[in-house]
Amino acid sequence: MFSQKLIKQNYHVIGVMSGTSLDGIDLAEVTFSISKKGEWSYKFGKAETVPYHESLKQELQDAILFSEKALNKLNIRYTRHISEVISAFVDKFKIESIDAVCSHGHTILHQPDSGVTLQIGNLPEIAALIGQRVVCDFRVKDVQLGGQGAPLVPIGDKLIFKDFDYCLNLGGFANVSLDNNGKRVAYDICPVNIVLNSYANLLGFPYDDNGNIARGGTVIIEILESLNQLPFYKKSPPKSLGLEWVKENIFPVLEASNTTKKNKIATFTAHIANQIAHQFKTNSKVLVTGGGAYNTFLLEEIKRINPVELVVPESQLLEFKEALIFGLLGVLRLRGEINCLQSVTGASVDCSGGNIFEI
Repeated sequence: MFSQKLIKQNYHVIGVMSGTSLDGIDLAEVTFSISKKGEWSYKFGKAETVPYHESLKQELQDAILFSEKALNKLNIRYTRHISEVISAFVDKFKIESIDAVCSHGHTILHQPDSGVTLQIGNLPEIAALIGQRVVCDFRVKDVQLGGQGAPLVPIGDKLIFKDFDYCLNLGGFANVSLDNNGKRVAYDICPVNIVLNSYANLLGFPYDDNGNIARGGTVIIEILESLNQLPFYKKSPPKSLGLEWVKENIFPVLEASNTTKKNKIATFTAHIANQIAHQFKTNSKVLVTGGGAYNTFLLEEIKRINPVELVVPESQLLEFKEALIFGLLGVLRLRGEINCLQSVTGASVDCSGGNIFEI
């Protein structure tokens, strides 16, 4: 374990993220700099996404049903796998002088109201396997403090992207962060790609490219109304979602209908647009990142409901924003500074979360 604070002006790190949409493992080389005024800036180096083999992807999808023994075995195998992916990334791009690898791991269980959250791939041996200092497992401490353990990205929105009224991420789930009277507030809005991709897969596609499937389908009003009436949407933040909630609340509603898969994609896209559009004040400036930002039909539908300015950045930031910010979370942890906000998660206090493992 690492006990001393690492305080300097520049930090060279690798941020690593695996999201619930199971696209693969995102890796981003980033240099963070802090000015004398305490303002953070960043510069991307190399970045890439390493897709999952189909067998591992299926195992990660099924892991929520595993026994504790089977989960422990998967955790060991996944820690080895992510270590191989990180090492290959470092070797491929000849990356040197790394202060830390800052890794989220992959979420299998997230039941914060029961005090449970599990991100696999964060076992202590990861540091020895990749030969680098590792900062990881960022959610656990916040959950222990009574928080949701999610979302964690808003500290980065606060420190790096404060010029936007809202920061919207469209990944497996949609989440948003904003400044509310000087406090950062953030929460999960609704599922996105975790549902859309699953139905696109059934049609033989990895995802709904540009929303073209949804564009060609018919919205089934009865399904849309049932989805929009789910109790989660009436809850006040902080609140977060997990795969368990989707399996219990979303898929049963969609599967109860005998309409086509195309129509289910169209209907769920309408549901997403409806839920997201109502989060924003009219004429707001919104930074949109995550794979869902490529879904042009979804963005059109959001703006049709609420005329906000949706800013889609260049592809590197769009695709690797979460990996970027987990790099920043790791840097803040190394400095002994707050990286998890009580105003976001509902924990009893702000905290500096994450384990630090030395080689």
